[in-house]
Amino acid sequence: MILLNPKKFEPRDLDPQSRQIMEKTIGFFEKKGKRRLKKDDIERVWYADFLEFVKQEKIFSHLLTPSKYASSGAADIRWDTYRNCHFSEITAFYALHYWYTWQVTILGLGPIWMGQNEAIKHRTAKLLDDGEIFAFGLSERAHGADLYSTEMSLAPRGDGTHVANGSKYYIGNGNEAALVSTFGKTTDNGDFVFFAVGSKEKWYELVKNTVNVQSYVAEFALHDYPITDADILSRGQDAWDSALNTVNVGKYNLGWASIGICTHALYEAMQHASRRVLYGKHVTDFPHVRQLLTDAYCRLVAMKTFALRASDYMRASSSTDRRYLLYNPMVKMKVTTQGEEVINLLWDVIAAKGFEADTYFEIAARDIRALPKLEGTVHVNMALVVKFLKNYFFNPGTFPEIGQMTEPKNDDFLFAQGATKGLGKIQFHDYQIAYGSVSLSNVQVFKRQIEVFREFLIASAGDPQAAAAQAKDIDFLLTMGELFTLVAYGQLLIEFRNMHPADVSDDLLDQMFDFMVRDFSKFALGLHCKPSSTPAQMALCLRMIEKPVTDSARFERIWSEHVFPLRDAYEMTP
Repeated sequence: MILLNPKKFEPRDLDPQSRQIMEKTIGFFEKKGKRRLKKDDIERVWYADFLEFVKQEKIFSHLLTPSKYASSGAADIRWDTYRNCHFSEITAFYALHYWYTWQVTILGLGPIWMGQNEAIKHRTAKLLDDGEIFAFGLSERAHGADLYSTEMSLAPRGDGTHVANGSKYYIGNGNEAALVSTFGKTTDNGDFVFFAVGSKEKWYELVKNTVNVQSYVAEFALHDYPITDADILSRGQDAWDSALNTVNVGKYNLGWASIGICTHALYEAMQHASRRVLYGKHVTDFPHVRQLLTDAYCRLVAMKTFALRASDYMRASSSTDRRYLLYNPMVKMKVTTQGEEVINLLWDVIAAKGFEADTYFEIAARDIRALPKLEGTVHVNMALVVKFLKNYFFNPGTFPEIGQMTEPKNDDFLFAQGATKGLGKIQFHDYQIAYGSVSLSNVQVFKRQIEVFREFLIASAGDPQAAAAQAKDIDFLLTMGELFTLVAYGQLLIEFRNMHPADVSDDLLDQMFDFMVRDFSKFALGLHCKPSSTPAQMALCLRMIEKPVTDSARFERIWSEHVFPLRDAYEMTP
């Protein structure tokens, strides 16, 4: 089964040391149990027990230290995106806050590993080995993540040293981080700069926790904090690139958090619904309930298959292959918004049960909303991927085929991504290769929708006046981007399925494209209704609206073979 089941953890392609890390992590949470997990959540208890476990097992050290900086004899220490996916999924499966301290440590490490300061890299490796956590001091209260407007300052003293002044806002781990990678500007020439500060130093004021949950998301202020060259991570364009490239690495993990949350919620919802009897019938015998649960299952499997395939492109990336810059933000925005949809579908089944204090679902329904809004909103990431639309559809490149990238190796390029420009020049392999390999009924319908969308794009470019106005209409572009990302989403689903037919059968892929066809039709109707859409565009939008091919026998097979068996598949230790 492709979905995580901690009671039957059978990871594919993990080396023994990595598998042991995941099994020990599962063991930590199962030993803690759901009652204690919920109690700590309700009382907003700082997760010191989890961090002590991480320290004793040296988990962050093993997973987040590039192999170049590993201590001698530690062959299993590396930054390996594939195995990090497992850890992200497992921690979020139990509760988002445990994932969050891992996530913001990843962000805090980004500017360090991407910088040129070798001494601080070796120091960081030692701190990780000691069980320390890290933080990413980027956003500010008045400006959010608007890098241009940052007010954090680094002023020269005249003796080669500097002092830092300013505040940062919404900084995870800001209460305990050994090092906080802090973004600012120099006062002498206005250059961007990244420097490292310690959260326990006297010049570092921990102002408050900005949120009312277990996590500590800090506001902090620096008061004449002394900085030497030993603390400088990067300057100028390198600092700017480090900020954006760190987010490139970190935002991918948000999709895995959604996958973990939804998987646990699905098990709980299935168990509740299958045991509940209303009007003399089990809830799971009602046709509309079966539809809701099957839809939730198919969307969740699609989330995971897309994220796994996107991992291959991240791991295979290079200066000449930057396709990950499309798929990566899609894991952040598409997978996380699909996660919200999965929870909505499950909630429609379990209804008031989803509010009950002793359920995991009550946590899931709250936390799933956070993920589309972290590391850049859905809107910001959609505006990014729209830059790739022209080359994706009309100027494909030629690339060697990328297989599954699960080998235990360090992902060096993630910390050498280079300049964050030239996005409009990035090419992609022809999406029609994947779509041409499948002739299932709903994939065929979806291919027709894609062809009309291509007509839409060509016709839109043929009306220069309307195109110029719509290029400034963010609302229009966001909906058009939804249609674009559905095409890329389906492409990677098919690519994954072609490599793993045992995980995604013909029936399952066809049922997944049932919701893909419906979603495409929904966004086509939305684009039709935009104030700036032209009559020609409106006509093409109506042609994009299609009904998926229904097959009651296929649906019944998915229900009986995939969905209903989940009813007793997993329950967390009390």
